[in-house]
Amino acid sequence: MHTRLFGTSILALTLAGVLSGACNKGSQNPGTTGTTGTDAGVRVSQVDVGRSLTADKMISDRTDSFKPNDMIYASVATEGTSSAATLKARWTFQDGQVVNESTQTIAPTAGARTEFHISKADGWPAGKYKVEVSLNGAPAETKEFTVAP
Repeated sequence: MHTRLFGTSILALTLAGVLSGACNKGSQNPGTTGTTGTDAGVRVSQVDVGRSLTADKMISDRTDSFKPNDMIYASVATEGTSSAATLKARWTFQDGQVVNESTQTIAPTAGARTEFHISKADGWPAGKYKVEVSLNGAPAETKEFTVAP
């Protein structure tokens, strides 16, 4: 009986030590970016694509189907605060070819919207595209869309 109690106590102490170490490890690196696009209190909450924007950078004509000569907008909603965070939009064609990449530094104090856009004077080739949004280098959200004549 004493051996079983002793073994259970050792297991409980070991588990407590592991959990304590895991908690301390996270607090040693404040501001590190996770895989969900969060960092120091700011996170990407929504990404929309469309043909036009409102004055507050929201998509007014949300769609995932575009014509070759359309201007294509991505509106990125963030929540939380940060003194400096970097949003990146990476636009790719169906074979993974990067057609555009741009970054913006933001310093939101509450909910905010950031706008990215692409256009091509001679028109986009028909096919499947996507925009991948990252926050401080961590993937946040991906939106797929098509271009068709």
